[in-house]
Amino acid sequence: MRLKIRGGTVNHGEPPLCSTCRFATIVKGQRLRDEIVECSRLSDHSRITFPVSFCTGYADKRHASLREMEEIAWVLRSDPRRNQMGFVQARKLKPQDRSVLPDEWD
Repeated sequence: MRLKIRGGTVNHGEPPLCSTCRFATIVKGQRLRDEIVECSRLSDHSRITFPVSFCTGYADKRHASLREMEEIAWVLRSDPRRNQMGFVQARKLKPQDRSVLPDEWD
């Protein structure tokens, strides 16, 4: 039986978290060691000088953010006057008819 212990020994075969984080800016050069990583979640866009294995501010850019999901969402609306129900794209609704999510970038 295999156990996964959170916060235990780092698996050195995994890529650093910054490579998939939406807050990271990564600049690579021609050589493997030519790399600059800056994090916009840290004050003054701080430079990261080591491979990161855990970060409390990590946001996976491979998954849609709440704002992106809100933009592509379909909302079920009813029209009692016409006795109809149907889906409407959230971005086609008037701002007062939308339920706006808090901004996750704060």
